[in-house]
Amino acid sequence: MKVIGLSGSRVGSKTRVAMDAAISLFAEKYPDVETELIDLAEYNVEFSDGRNYLDYTGDTGYVTQAIMEADALVIGTPIFQASIPATLKNIFDLLPVDALRDKVVSIIVTAGSAKHYLIPEVQLKPILAYMKAQIVQTYVFIEEQDFRRKEITNHDVHLRLERLVEDTVVLTDTFTQTREAKEAEYDF
Repeated sequence: MKVIGLSGSRVGSKTRVAMDAAISLFAEKYPDVETELIDLAEYNVEFSDGRNYLDYTGDTGYVTQAIMEADALVIGTPIFQASIPATLKNIFDLLPVDALRDKVVSIIVTAGSAKHYLIPEVQLKPILAYMKAQIVQTYVFIEEQDFRRKEITNHDVHLRLERLVEDTVVLTDTFTQTREAKEAEYDF
């Protein structure tokens, strides 16, 4: 199983801190799961211009192909001005409509205020559903007050991250086994 962690912003540090924690949990709890963290702050991704994702080269080609080859994604996003960042939305625009078919996608959100709790429900989950993702329904929402000096200090957040990682692995295994069993029913 290959899991891509996608830190969906070019600015700020809290989302990256949360994503690092999640990737560390995968390594600790599920050492046979291959993980990779793609932090969009470290890549020069072009704006989508409608081409097929395979036609992009450089960082854009690398990021889109890594996502397409993954079995599961953990998307980390901050909330800016009551919305997901344009850099994350651009990633979705670069991919085909059914890019997330048969992929489990879980979500980690960082925000400065509890008032942004429903942004993933009304903005991110509809995009993921449209792209055919199998969405882990409970996401981890982390507020400004849960961080101190670039560390997550809220014990409950750590427990929720552990559960998210577990749910991601269990759902990916379950969907993979179910899909393989269904495909085995065909004789060609």
